[in-house]
Amino acid sequence: MPCVLLAMMALAYATVHDRGESDGAYEYEHPQLSIRSSAVEHNPQHWADDAAAGIEKRLRHRNNRNVARNIVMFLGDGMSVPTIAAARILLGQRNGQTGEEAQLSFETFPTTGFTKTYCLDGQIPDSACTATAYLCGAKTNLGNICLNGDVMRRDCEASTNPDTHIESIAAWALKDGRDAGIVTTARVTHASPAGAYANVANRMWENDASVVEDGGDPERCPDIAHQLINMSPGNQFKVILGGGRREFLPVNVTDEEGSPGLRHDNRDLIQEWEENKASQNASYAYVWNREQLMNLSTSMPDYLLGLFESSHMQFHLEADNITEPTLAEMTEIAIKSLRRNEKGFFLFVESGRIDIGHHGNLVEYALDETIRMHDAVKVATELLLEEDTLIVVTADHAHVMSFSGYAFRGGDILGVSGSQDWHRMPYMTLSYANGPGARMQVKGVRRNLTEEENFRKKGWRSHADVPIPYERHGGDDVGVFARGPHHDMFSGVFEESQLPYLMAYAGCFGPGPHACNAGPVAHTPVFLLGILIVYQIRL
Repeated sequence: MPCVLLAMMALAYATVHDRGESDGAYEYEHPQLSIRSSAVEHNPQHWADDAAAGIEKRLRHRNNRNVARNIVMFLGDGMSVPTIAAARILLGQRNGQTGEEAQLSFETFPTTGFTKTYCLDGQIPDSACTATAYLCGAKTNLGNICLNGDVMRRDCEASTNPDTHIESIAAWALKDGRDAGIVTTARVTHASPAGAYANVANRMWENDASVVEDGGDPERCPDIAHQLINMSPGNQFKVILGGGRREFLPVNVTDEEGSPGLRHDNRDLIQEWEENKASQNASYAYVWNREQLMNLSTSMPDYLLGLFESSHMQFHLEADNITEPTLAEMTEIAIKSLRRNEKGFFLFVESGRIDIGHHGNLVEYALDETIRMHDAVKVATELLLEEDTLIVVTADHAHVMSFSGYAFRGGDILGVSGSQDWHRMPYMTLSYANGPGARMQVKGVRRNLTEEENFRKKGWRSHADVPIPYERHGGDDVGVFARGPHHDMFSGVFEESQLPYLMAYAGCFGPGPHACNAGPVAHTPVFLLGILIVYQIRL
């Protein structure tokens, strides 16, 4: 058998190198192969003009040294660099382009960097330790939210020590007299948004029952939903929009769509939120569907709570547009509400279902949710001035979706690649290293995915290598895109935990250095440098 395998490899190698191609023996002919480039792209001057436009654009955005009155942080949960590239192409192809030349809204921002996403005890992170980094400014252990590294996951008693708690940038903004809010397509108690307001030793403690299940005491270790409604800084948030009604309701209460609550303490936290705002003589509104939310656009209350699903909000591709607002719509309402504060605001916006799509190897869903964030960022750039608003777009961690196979220009980004494997079986341009999309091989031969009954239909899972119930995160660095005051601070490769300090620096609030206190950059003036050079030459 080894001899046969070696002979096959030798034949393949000879065929490839005789043709001068890297995988020519396995090329897969597509009927769309003629979709390549436009005639204008054949002219080198086209690319020279494109470069000149890029230089001019960069020069326009240099040296914005204003104070950031408003800060909006967009998070694509699990939005790896390959996810961005593939979503960009999908956006272009949906608009009738070949796709590769398209740009997502945040890809036009003047500064780009990368952050390192590891945790204190994890080479590859989860969404809790990363939320602690990018919202609270410190690395911590897997599963913990805004607690220092002395607390291990599920250690309720250790987390009761206030010295282990770390404040978020949202708390810093509130102390400075600004307003704060969160928007997400996940549960508002999920790990990412919880980083803005919670200090908890297990990201799963979203309600009191989950604390008890881990042997903890909810009186000593309050659950995440309780912290959002009844503790600072969450109880000061002017806007809270997302999913997760079940975490706020008792088990004997059903929500507006018939789903039961999960709380065992018999407390209705939505009602408690309303009572708290009424006691402050503040105007407030609780909404659970899109129509109610959009009706508020012309008359905003002081406080707004919107919970649009029992658990996470639906994937956009499956959503009921009557009951579910889009991420862009929630972002618009949040900005219009928060910008009423003359001192400014901090807003956290998460496209949370990118991550959930990847976990299921549902690549089209993950990319579509990335495009939804593109829409939301575009809304923010239209509503807020670049002169006084810092917008930062990033991800918490990567995923293991790969982008491979020598697909031709304009090839369907969700389709099969431009080549086949050794057994002449097609494979997808986008696939996964692991996850539920793995197919069992028959005698070492992969299945032909294109012959599956539900191929490319909603819910079809792209191919994965390692079979596991749900796909795991990746350990890659993730991108950072910045626009507005001091955007250039977000360049290079840096620790994820620097993000809240950089944002606060631009806004002149919170701990650490502030742009308002920074002295001038120590550069020798050009004319003085010239005099010195001449003087040295004469000597």
